[in-house]
Amino acid sequence: MKLWYQSMSRQAEWGGYPAVLRAILDKVKDPGTEIHVAGITQIGGVGDQFRYLEYLETGEVLKNVQRAVQEGYDAFLIGNIADPGLREAREIANIPVLGLCESAMHVACMMGANFSFVTINEKFTPRVVENVDRYGLRSRFVGASRMRIERITDLGPGFQPGPAQDEIIAQFNAAARKNTENGAEVVIAAGGVVMALLAHAGIHATEDGVPILNGITNLVKLAEAAVKLDRIMGGRFVSKKCVYAPPPADQIETFRKHYGQDIYPTVKAP
Repeated sequence: MKLWYQSMSRQAEWGGYPAVLRAILDKVKDPGTEIHVAGITQIGGVGDQFRYLEYLETGEVLKNVQRAVQEGYDAFLIGNIADPGLREAREIANIPVLGLCESAMHVACMMGANFSFVTINEKFTPRVVENVDRYGLRSRFVGASRMRIERITDLGPGFQPGPAQDEIIAQFNAAARKNTENGAEVVIAAGGVVMALLAHAGIHATEDGVPILNGITNLVKLAEAAVKLDRIMGGRFVSKKCVYAPPPADQIETFRKHYGQDIYPTVKAP
């Protein structure tokens, strides 16, 4: 099984995060599963809390979806809590495409009666909370409390023991406590970098004992399950009815003339 894990980070700008992410993926994957990790290389990769910057970076994500399909990957994983390009990617691909946020919220609903987020900062919070409504889970959502990491690349130094790590964990714990005091039964760290940092530090529950969902591990295990289901279902895991339907074959040549020959690699021209 081959999985493509798409990070939205420019790898050289995030301290120990790339190495820790690789270690987490290697630890939790099934024997025989190969995971390719791709970061952002063309533009950005350091400021996706801002919507315009996320939009610019998402173009590379969707190009990589097409590449993953063409190179025979079994699933595509979007390892960013905003799930950028998730719907568009599902329209492109005939393999399972899973998002970090959607996957985490649905499993959190199986872990407890409700869930909450700890977001990185104020700017990031609305983008994450909007996904609650997008995925129809408002009735299970307790709320979101935030940390105060305004420059998100400042999370990079937190992968080494020291004052930076201590401060990040303290901020997370304080925000998580607000959620649990409001009745949250599961806490989701709203950011792949923070998820990795907590896992690296061995933190899997809040200070008052509420489980913290490791979204990275969750994403990998759900992807492996989705691939197995796809095989059992004869390649029909991804619905191509309406929302995720690609252009019909009799239109694809016209679209490729104007948008490029690589678009929608699963659609064969008549």
